Amino acid sequence: MKRVFLIVLDSFGIGEMPDAEFYGDKGSNTIAAVSKEKDFRLNTMKKLGLFNIDGINCCSTENEPIGSFARLSEASKGKDTTIGHWEIAGIQSMNPLPTFPEGFPSETIKKFEQLSGKKVLCNKPYSGTKVLMDYGRKHMETGDLIVYTSADSVFQIAAHEDIVKVEDLYKICEIAREILTGDVGVGRVIARPFVGEYPNFVRTSNRHDFSIKPPEITMLDQICESGLEVISVGKIYDIFSGKGITRFYRTKGNDDGMNKTFEIIKEDFEGLCFVNLVDFDMLYGHRNDPQGYARALTKFDSQLENLLKEMKKDDIIIITADHGCDPTTSSTDHSREYVPMVIAGENIKQGVNLGTRKSFSDIAATILDYFGIEKKTKGESFLNKVLNND
Repeated sequence: MKRVFLIVLDSFGIGEMPDAEFYGDKGSNTIAAVSKEKDFRLNTMKKLGLFNIDGINCCSTENEPIGSFARLSEASKGKDTTIGHWEIAGIQSMNPLPTFPEGFPSETIKKFEQLSGKKVLCNKPYSGTKVLMDYGRKHMETGDLIVYTSADSVFQIAAHEDIVKVEDLYKICEIAREILTGDVGVGRVIARPFVGEYPNFVRTSNRHDFSIKPPEITMLDQICESGLEVISVGKIYDIFSGKGITRFYRTKGNDDGMNKTFEIIKEDFEGLCFVNLVDFDMLYGHRNDPQGYARALTKFDSQLENLLKEMKKDDIIIITADHGCDPTTSSTDHSREYVPMVIAGENIKQGVNLGTRKSFSDIAATILDYFGIEKKTKGESFLNKVLNND
């Protein structure tokens, strides 16, 4: 019974890509930044070979790593969650999703106001926490929605849970998703509920993403079509708009995501468990909090140690990321970085350095290869290099 556990450490980049300057990210290196914090201890990931990956120079290497590893380049044009996860699943996006550094067109906002029955505040690129400070009180007084974007392809709608019920905010986001197509077809519409009183507004865990549907077939589709399970944990379901997923579990942070993964690994199923751990990005990367980022990585590392003990003979675990988000740069946006890939399991060779791969989609090709499914996605499998044939 073959199972793959694919865990995405959201935003855990490992150094600028050659074209980082084009994206405004020259010098970004998420892992190097957080490794300087005293709470940074990745003993389990070190054993798997994380610090043996090409280009990682911030920590000592492992003499006898128990996993194999690679540095993955992003072939797609972008550095956001949607593009990154799509590439992991086998899509290489040569045209970046649209962004709106000057805010959304007035005709788009007018149409949204007409259909939602709500007026709009802001309509600018903004930090998610600062926008509440600057527009939260006006929202509380008027009921107008706070609409903002970022360097990513997103249309974010913030509303206080006492002013707009969470369920109603979700319906409003669905209206926005219907409107935002074509030239304004952003990757994600994001519901951003918050609570509290000025100046102590706090975003809640009731965030919900409404993603554009993947434009091509993914490994998730292929695994489903073959009769195997695809179980999503965290925002995977939202990123793929539910496409190619047999069951899903939404989460309220990293701990909840890992707890659900522990429950799933104890089940009998065959197929893929695809996990996103969003706190690294949402709570620490975007808020420029390297200390919090380091603590969250250390917590995950201890959870990973226990998860590895639950793995069965034919299980494989792959740990990777979707982009960077260096918390020590002046920017609070994602960064264009390489991402790590470590792979382990009883049937996986130890200590194989796969070098620098051309695309995140090599993960999709490798997983499909492991399940014996003929690949219809992008990417090149590295399974023959890491699979024991004994």
